[in-house]
Amino acid sequence: MSHDEYLSFDSTELSEEAIPQPNLTTERLTLRPFWEADAEQVQSLLQCREIAANTISIEHPYPAGAARIWINTHQKKWQGSEAAIFAICENTNTHTPVGAIGLEINAKHENAELGYWIGESWWGRGYCTEAAQALVDFGFSTLGLKKIHAHFMAKNPASGRVLRKIGMEKEGHMKSHIKKWGIFEDVIFFGTVRS
Repeated sequence: MSHDEYLSFDSTELSEEAIPQPNLTTERLTLRPFWEADAEQVQSLLQCREIAANTISIEHPYPAGAARIWINTHQKKWQGSEAAIFAICENTNTHTPVGAIGLEINAKHENAELGYWIGESWWGRGYCTEAAQALVDFGFSTLGLKKIHAHFMAKNPASGRVLRKIGMEKEGHMKSHIKKWGIFEDVIFFGTVRS
């Protein structure tokens, strides 16, 4: 199925026979919908304290059963034009996620927030950049979004490097914007628009 068949991603047009969420393929990665069977792997990856420390919404320790609950929300969000969440898998093993990436969609304003994490054993390989570029391209060319934005804690400059590499620009710096583990953290905002 070509990407053109996914254009005009509009929740008013979706039905019980909604278009299935596609797989996206890059040089080294496959981005695919999560399966319920992925819950154990996700649960294991998110036990890493450093992932939680550098993301705003992930808890540590990651609660038992939380991965399954999270995965079970994805299909409804896709069908409702609310999100497109993908497992990041290496092309050599598409059955085992090494991370996650997604767009939280605001259909009214035709924009989405990009978010991602990668398992610690796969850090430093450029996988987040490769996956993020694929998802931004998908958001613009297939979902028809006008803008994609992201934010990260200032103490996590690696996330900023990913966003710069995919062409996003810094749009703001909010001081003491969120509270993580009892400490107020600065948050930096990046974005890009469809040209």
